Amino acid sequence: MVKTLSTMLDLGTEAPDFHLADVVRGNTISLDTFKGKKALLVMFICRHCPYVKHIQHEIARIGRDYRDKDVGIVAISSNDAESFPEDSPSSLKEMAEELGFEFPYCYDESQEMAKAYAAACTPDFYLFDKSRQLVYRGQLDDSRPGNDVAVTGQDLRNALDAVLSDRSVDEDQRPSIGCNIKWKAGNEPDYFGI
Repeated sequence: MVKTLSTMLDLGTEAPDFHLADVVRGNTISLDTFKGKKALLVMFICRHCPYVKHIQHEIARIGRDYRDKDVGIVAISSNDAESFPEDSPSSLKEMAEELGFEFPYCYDESQEMAKAYAAACTPDFYLFDKSRQLVYRGQLDDSRPGNDVAVTGQDLRNALDAVLSDRSVDEDQRPSIGCNIKWKAGNEPDYFGI
C-alpha cells in the first residue's frame, strides 16, 4: 500500500467523457447518462484498498441520501485487475451488491479514464456542476484508517449541497489520501513524473 494524495485537478476543468460498462447491470454509462442533472459526482474507488474500505459504507449512504436529488453519481475502478484480482469486474459487482450501491459502478480496464481525470488514488472524488465544470475535488472528510475521526462525508456532502442549492462551493479543498491506483506495467501516467 502506497499512501498517495489526489492530484487536485484544476477547478473549472470540464468533465472528460467516458463510455464504461456498469459491472452490475452491464449497460454502458457515459456523461450522457446523467444529462440534465444539476450535479455529477465521479468517484474513483476499488474493493481492496483499506482507505476505501474505511469509508465504503458512507459512499453507499451518499448514494442513498442523494438518490432522489438532482445529482448523477458514478463510481469507477481503474486498478489493474490482473495484478489485483479483488478489483476485477466480478468482484466489484459483489462489492456493489453487498453495499447496496444506488449508482453505477464501472470498470476502466484501459485505465484511460483514470488518466483523463488525473486520478491518483482510491478514493478520489470529483464533483461537477450542471455545465460539467469541476467545482470540487479532494477528500470525503477528515477520517482516515486509524485516526479515530468519525466518517461523515462532510466535505463532499457540503460541496454536493452547495451545487444543489445554487451556491458556490468553497474553494478551500483538501486532497484525498488513499492507495495509489494500481497501474498496469508501462501504463503509468506522466502527471506523476514516473
